[in-house]
Amino acid sequence: MRMRPTLSWTPAQDLPPGTTDLEPITDMLSTGGVLVLSGAGISTESGIPDYRGENGSLSRHTPMTYQDFTASAQARRRYWARSHLGWRTFGRARPNDGHRAVAAFGRHGLLSGVITQNVDGLHQFAGSEGVVELHGSLDQVVCLSCRASSSRRELALRLESANPGFAPVAAAINPDGDADLADEQVGDFQVVPCAVCGGILKPDVVFFGETVPPSRVEHCRRLVRESTSLLVLGSSLTVMSGFRFVREAAQAGKPVLIVNRDPTRGDQHALTRVAVPLGAALTTVADRLDIPLGSVS
Repeated sequence: MRMRPTLSWTPAQDLPPGTTDLEPITDMLSTGGVLVLSGAGISTESGIPDYRGENGSLSRHTPMTYQDFTASAQARRRYWARSHLGWRTFGRARPNDGHRAVAAFGRHGLLSGVITQNVDGLHQFAGSEGVVELHGSLDQVVCLSCRASSSRRELALRLESANPGFAPVAAAINPDGDADLADEQVGDFQVVPCAVCGGILKPDVVFFGETVPPSRVEHCRRLVRESTSLLVLGSSLTVMSGFRFVREAAQAGKPVLIVNRDPTRGDQHALTRVAVPLGAALTTVADRLDIPLGSVS
């Protein structure tokens, strides 16, 4: 039997409660050298749902795993039909105040780096530079055979051509860009192969059950070592890919602060968890630091 990836965790009963006090975040940022680790929660105000919040997608949707995607042509058909539809909405998402605040903190020299678990590219859209996309980016597609890379926009045009008139109504859009569709809505959707070698195309993201490239992990570990503190924004830290950096920062004696409405797997390693909506929290902190957010066209 194939093992399913870890999608949830059980909070310890003795986890400290969240606070609404933003002063610790203001103090942390004012000293500089802060490494940001962001999760799906920072993009919810852009219309992209998170996985595990009150209305999180895991309550109705199990994400595609690498093992299922590579083993089954029908799974790939289902994935690409749903993802093709979801991309139309996902690709139109725009940065919110949380993304803009992170970019502003970076422009003012307060950050040592940004690591995101998200695949939506909204940090970069907002103006953040040098963002490490831990789980890759939906904006790129890679061939599993020849490793040729191409843009998602190019693939979207090919899928449009191969599936004229494909326009079912999705029940919801998920954090990975996947749309909720019933099997009958997928129908006989046509998947297109790699234009170079005819191989299987996969979004250039780390699926559940897949490992983050070791070089990317080491890059993030170096960022943790070079930072003075770690600020976690909108992540439950359920999966080890992000949680390990919280543990490593704490073990190195670096302060860890978490902004997340719900308890997280990393709360026991943090000085505090601020349970305030991210956009409002970071906007308030920026005001206190006299940092304008700027705008995104």
